[in-house]
Amino acid sequence: MRVSQLLLPTLREVPAEAEVISHRLLLRAGFMRKAAAGIYTLLPLAWRVILKIERIIREELDRQGGQEIMMPIMQPAELWQESGRWDVYGPELFRLKDRHGRDFCLGPTHEEIITALVRGEVNSYKQLPLLLYQIQNKYRDERRPRFGLMRGREFIMKDLYSFDRDEAGLDVSYNKMFEAYTNVFRRCGLQFRPVVADSGAIGGSDTHEFMVLAESGEATIVYCTDEQCGYAANEERAEAVPPAEKDDAAALEPKKVHTPDCRTMAEVATFFKISPARMIKTIIYTTEKETVAAMVRGDREINEIKLYNALDCIRLEMAGEETVRKATGASAGYAGPVNLTGVRLVADPEVMALANAVCGANENDHHLVNINPGRDFTPDLVTDIRLVKAGEPCPVCGTALQGARGIEVGQIFKLGDKYSKALGATFLDENGKARPFIMGCYGIGVTRTMAAAVEQNHDERGIIWPVQIAPFHVIVVPVSHKDQNLMETAEKIYHALNRAGVESVVDDRPDRAGVKFNDADLVGYPIRITVGAKGLAAGKVELYLRRQGETIMVPLDEVVETVKAKLQVMGH
Repeated sequence: MRVSQLLLPTLREVPAEAEVISHRLLLRAGFMRKAAAGIYTLLPLAWRVILKIERIIREELDRQGGQEIMMPIMQPAELWQESGRWDVYGPELFRLKDRHGRDFCLGPTHEEIITALVRGEVNSYKQLPLLLYQIQNKYRDERRPRFGLMRGREFIMKDLYSFDRDEAGLDVSYNKMFEAYTNVFRRCGLQFRPVVADSGAIGGSDTHEFMVLAESGEATIVYCTDEQCGYAANEERAEAVPPAEKDDAAALEPKKVHTPDCRTMAEVATFFKISPARMIKTIIYTTEKETVAAMVRGDREINEIKLYNALDCIRLEMAGEETVRKATGASAGYAGPVNLTGVRLVADPEVMALANAVCGANENDHHLVNINPGRDFTPDLVTDIRLVKAGEPCPVCGTALQGARGIEVGQIFKLGDKYSKALGATFLDENGKARPFIMGCYGIGVTRTMAAAVEQNHDERGIIWPVQIAPFHVIVVPVSHKDQNLMETAEKIYHALNRAGVESVVDDRPDRAGVKFNDADLVGYPIRITVGAKGLAAGKVELYLRRQGETIMVPLDEVVETVKAKLQVMGH
């Protein structure tokens, strides 16, 4: 491909709408253009990257026995009503009606469609297991589309669904997908970690997210540095190590203290000259069923995902001022568990280990001291509901956890019979008994993987593509288009590389060398070959390795072999 013929509209200025690195660079480097909020046209170089990611995905899934299909984007409401998700999925679901007034949605995911398909076509245990997948566009009406391809309303996703006869079979399918995903992201040249995660709206039990490590990542993960342990979890699901023992201080008599203008943990701790670790933080929440008082130690934060799961609710929201006042009789900042009626009390285990703690008195400008759980209040539920931070002990081996930022690019779920039972999808076992399929669900964000690769691989000049998914491996740059010898030599090298299977472009534009170099760095070709008069007089050209920043002079007759050797070292 010649750059003069390539649709590559690079930009010199950073677009005002771009908030994160991948958004800025993919726009500036001419990989995509915005059609509407959260909706993008992918230009030729972006599509080459996408096709390479998809090829890797297909190869790894097919290796594990996956079969590719294509399901409809438009899905009938009846299936979503059968599963119970039509009314609870939320405003992210694009809903529409056909000319006859029938309800449909644009697929954000395909559990209902695939379950209905297998329900109608598979009736015997002899047809199991099944691994069915597709790669297609998905649609979610994000309230605030942002970060370019990281959080869009239309995106490309691979979703695979496994169907097994029992939990043992699901374990095998799940492990196959874990291995496949590990191979996919390794082959894409990404630094990543699989972490224990939350299943969210998909439902199910066990689940892992695959996180590309990047400082700009939206999610926080914690991981064990002991290689033999290998524990890693999304902050939302990281398990807290319970307190070793209860504080054995002698219980003192509770007392109410006037604490004017002390609403925050820091203000109260300063007032009493104590550590927040000796306080009980009480936050009021509402669900569709009840009002809840959630309690953690004063130096901890409530993990709302854990709380949501513990309460088994559909909706969890922090209570507004009016609800707090109605539940506690006081303003926010003065809530406490003592004598709190009509409210469900949920306490973290660390709270139950406290002795002579400080908490809100359910009265403005007042707190209680010498509060002892079990004597002064009894929770309805004691369970881990706090965020785990870096530096805390690993729940598996006790080694101090490290923290990192990550971008979720894939997630695998054990669904069990959640959807097969709801949709009446059964098969006959060897005894002729009808049993529900045991299912798994496995997704990879294809466009998100491309964006995550940019977030992880860039510098101040532009993108640095991993060679495995780079749109082209090499760009050949003649320094001057006016020098016929340079142009002819560049053409010869370009053709020789392509004949050798090296994906190459030649920058034949009538622009200054500096413009060409800047564009090459911005686009992120792994190797740039510069054909200049001085080097050519010595029978050599310059090879520049984008990631390493290394420049070497190579004889003309060794260019192809040298490039192939460098690409092999890079992982191609």
